[in-house]
Amino acid sequence: MTISGRGPCSDQSLARDDPMYGTASAGSSWVLLELCGGWGHSAFLDSPATIDPGLGRAIVARVEKAGMRIAAIRRHGRRPATPRWRWFVAQSGLGREALYRGEVHDPREYLELALDGSDGELCTEPLVAVCAHGKHDQCCAVRGRGATAAIAEKYPEITWECSHLGGDRFAATMLILPEGLCYGRVDSTDSAELIRLYLDGRVDNRFLRGRTSLPHAVQAAQYFARQISGDDRIAALAPVDVTHADGTVRVVLHGDSGPVEVTLHEALSEPLLSQCTARVPGAVRIFTLATITST
Repeated sequence: MTISGRGPCSDQSLARDDPMYGTASAGSSWVLLELCGGWGHSAFLDSPATIDPGLGRAIVARVEKAGMRIAAIRRHGRRPATPRWRWFVAQSGLGREALYRGEVHDPREYLELALDGSDGELCTEPLVAVCAHGKHDQCCAVRGRGATAAIAEKYPEITWECSHLGGDRFAATMLILPEGLCYGRVDSTDSAELIRLYLDGRVDNRFLRGRTSLPHAVQAAQYFARQISGDDRIAALAPVDVTHADGTVRVVLHGDSGPVEVTLHEALSEPLLSQCTARVPGAVRIFTLATITST
């Protein structure tokens, strides 16, 4: 619930015109586990009707100890009478993208999964996860569920609701694996079209927050390079070098005709409330373009 007298965080973000580029949640490897019931504020720790909180805590601890991101997933729509326990493991680093899937008979088996995905099979299709975690932030429920429904209508087999991804002010947020492409405000456009572009090997730069396996400065540099060049290929503009000095970041990207050098100013925003339930304003990191050159 929002604090009295204050609008939803995503509405405030739109009114401020907060930049989305360079804000993708960090994560070069992901574990997504099906929890097909209701979710509390934390899907794994606060959902006793869906998963024992002690078991959920142990699962989260194991995954996070391995340096991986974890999220709960469920199908959009009516919950099944008999729960299923499907899982996905994704590697999202550049040049080693892979997505594995499998299913267990009981959630306790999640504790035994091989975190490299070797217990399952290699996926030939992506996974699309839209945050619809309403108990974490109301914007994710209101905006996320509508976006999920629109995508699932065209791509039902690859579309899931997921728990908190970060960046609630950019709801509806979406993650596409295995590449780890993070999008925001997908409910404000043809969200299914974003998936069609992905299947063509392309991105929509207007809504792309970045790739989760890349540093935020690289995500921002790619945004500006795409904006100027019009190159919307997922595989384009890989990072070559990143250096920091005195509030600026120099990012060198790989271009088809030679290196693309992007210089960014790094600063902090004015304090803002980044979630509907946030009570203390905080500054967030922002990047602005200084120069961009190619050879």
